[in-house]
Amino acid sequence: MPLDGSGRSEKLLQLAKRIRLENRNQNPDANVTVSNSRAHESQSAAEPIERNRAAVLICLFEDESGDLRVILTRRSSKLSSHSGEVALPGGKRGENDSDDAATALREAHEEIGLDPSMVEIINIAVVPVIGVIWDKTAFEPTLNAAEVESVFDAPLEMFLKDENRRQEEQEWKGHKYFRHFFDHRIENETYVIWALTAGILIKVASVVYQRPPSFEERRPPFWSIRN
Repeated sequence: MPLDGSGRSEKLLQLAKRIRLENRNQNPDANVTVSNSRAHESQSAAEPIERNRAAVLICLFEDESGDLRVILTRRSSKLSSHSGEVALPGGKRGENDSDDAATALREAHEEIGLDPSMVEIINIAVVPVIGVIWDKTAFEPTLNAAEVESVFDAPLEMFLKDENRRQEEQEWKGHKYFRHFFDHRIENETYVIWALTAGILIKVASVVYQRPPSFEERRPPFWSIRN
């Protein structure tokens, strides 16, 4: 993979530059500052904090072949809800979280031991939060066994392809939509990425690769995946 003078991937640098520019163009009034390797969205003290708000981290990195991959987890089978399902690192906003980036980074640190200083946030004006790991080899997962059963990664581009994908048509209040399932096999294990997690990754892959999926997406109206 081509590197710049700082040892960072040129592909990731160009991706970060493009997404930040698009983010500023779409949100010209956003007050964004960059400090060290993390970006934060300032929030006025008078602005109410949404306690039921949640954020997930789309953590991208480049593999040895130059392909973009995303980090995913399998939830613990001991959890009372959504046990054993594939998910993105993330969760509900905590009292001390200043913004969505803080929530996503805190949850990723608690769930899989991902040090926030390793992640550079490149898009914080939308949920999910998009970030990159410049040096994937420096990340050694430490799992919170109470929440996470395993951690793995998958090619981001797979969420735009029809391979290893299936769908179910569902209906909600007269609105027909598709629920997508992506089967990702690693050695002897198959991870099924579906529902909202699949929907988020389809959206993120479309933004990153600047093209729509090769299949009809048809989202349900109750999914809040903001552009």
